[in-house]
Amino acid sequence: MLTYAIRRLILSVPTLLFISFVIFMLLQLAPGDPMAQVPLTVPPEVKQKMREALGVGEPALVQYWKWLVQVFWIEPKVLVDYMFGTQFAWHWEPALTELNADQIAALKEAGRFREVAGQAEILVQDQRVISWQTRSPVMDIVVQRIPQTLWVVGVAYVVAILIALPIGIYSAYRQYSVFDQAGTFVTMIGFSIPPFFTGPLLIVIFSVQLGWFPSIYDTTHVVDSWASFKVQLQQMIMPVMVLALQITAQLSRYMRASMLDNLGQDYVRTARAKGMSESVVVLQHVLRNSMIPVVTVIALGIPSIFGGAIITENVFKVNGIGQLLLTWLFANDLPGVMTLTFIFAVLIVLFNLVADILYGLLDPRIRYD
Repeated sequence: MLTYAIRRLILSVPTLLFISFVIFMLLQLAPGDPMAQVPLTVPPEVKQKMREALGVGEPALVQYWKWLVQVFWIEPKVLVDYMFGTQFAWHWEPALTELNADQIAALKEAGRFREVAGQAEILVQDQRVISWQTRSPVMDIVVQRIPQTLWVVGVAYVVAILIALPIGIYSAYRQYSVFDQAGTFVTMIGFSIPPFFTGPLLIVIFSVQLGWFPSIYDTTHVVDSWASFKVQLQQMIMPVMVLALQITAQLSRYMRASMLDNLGQDYVRTARAKGMSESVVVLQHVLRNSMIPVVTVIALGIPSIFGGAIITENVFKVNGIGQLLLTWLFANDLPGVMTLTFIFAVLIVLFNLVADILYGLLDPRIRYD
């Protein structure tokens, strides 16, 4: 299993490189100007210098190579510096302007100033992927948004799994019962009604009419006590309900279909003929084999947690990854869109591997060595 995982990880490198190249070239074809949101009073020559500073106008392959270096070399060094307090992502370069005494004193205090052969040098950070919209590192913005997405989309995914699996199991075991019919009806509702309808509907009912929950998610809220935790739960309930309804509908249908397929197998009749209890047959034999296709759906759905829920996050004003992607798309922020899309691709490739490994754990007949 370890050999298989290592082999898959090695093969994923050229796959991700090809994906990143395709994404980059497609975004190069998209219209957009990093100076589109700059005030009209800024002179054209200043705008041109700003474009050159952002790397716009260089050949596409040169821009792609710089992006690869920034993502695969500089950003990991920045992470190491953050974790261990090192300075791998920093370098010394000559001061371009004359520094006054106060500036020199401040730089010396921070350990970022030195003189070499009478030449003043400043310690500066390596060039990272910069957002055209905010002029700040893309990864810093992504890291700031991830907690909000995990609070809402991550919790919704966990809640949906905990609800969907028992519903699917019992619906298959009691096929065509009242419970199964009710589950099918609710599932069809979950599939049919989009989030841009259920979200405002819940706001009208629970926020406007009943006043139970806030209609807007407060991303500045800090959880540091039991009272603040209850406030956090209150503002999470409606967006979690919207997302969990869709995910539950999907997973419960997969679970039901997989259970029905295995309940009619010969090994189930053999197990019952040996005198095994019904709970042992269903929960130990049927459920384990039925989880194999469901694991694929769950594992491949996990990247969507980090991708956020664009519609739901915009309805409830959650400043998560989904809303960030939409903002960058509207602003033609190509570096931000490129980096965020590539992160999604990495997560999909990674969790594909996780799903394949879980196959071997759930079914001893599957061998990768």
